[in-house]
Amino acid sequence: MKSLRISVCALALALSGCSTLSSVNWSAALPWNWFGSSIEVSEQGVGGIAANTALDEKAINDALNGNYHLRSGMKTEKGKIVRYFEALKDDKVALVVNGENGTVSQVDVLDSSIETANGVKTGTAFSGLYDKAFGNCVAATGDDIKGVECKAPGSSHISYVFTGDWHGPEGLMPSDDALKNWKLNKIIWRR
Repeated sequence: MKSLRISVCALALALSGCSTLSSVNWSAALPWNWFGSSIEVSEQGVGGIAANTALDEKAINDALNGNYHLRSGMKTEKGKIVRYFEALKDDKVALVVNGENGTVSQVDVLDSSIETANGVKTGTAFSGLYDKAFGNCVAATGDDIKGVECKAPGSSHISYVFTGDWHGPEGLMPSDDALKNWKLNKIIWRR
């Protein structure tokens, strides 16, 4: 029995050095992570990510409980080069974390397993949240130019980006009748 334990320990130690296993998220094997993510979008932030979270890999990883594989990137925004992080789940982008002045300023949520405190998640129909766009929504800009961005009811930090079929001119808002079948594509938290 002792030799079996020693063999198992030796095998685990040998495999931990293999490059194919180094990218495995071992924290997901912990029992408290078996039943899904407890990450939620609230007025304060997304999971443990808040306005005072440093825009660095360790701080973001800790704020997300190590549940995602992080990769960093750079892009230009309004003529400036900015750094961002993508949090991947099953090789799909689940979150995009942007910042300025060294702290997080915006988190884009694309993962349908992450909900707001009110239970709203990606895939929710426009008509399930709004009767009309007027007073709630504007034509989205930037990467979301084909969508409509709406303030979450009762929130000053959360907005929703809806996308769907519409064949009108770019930059104009679709009619309420067209919007009712659009789906929530992204939840945005801004500090």
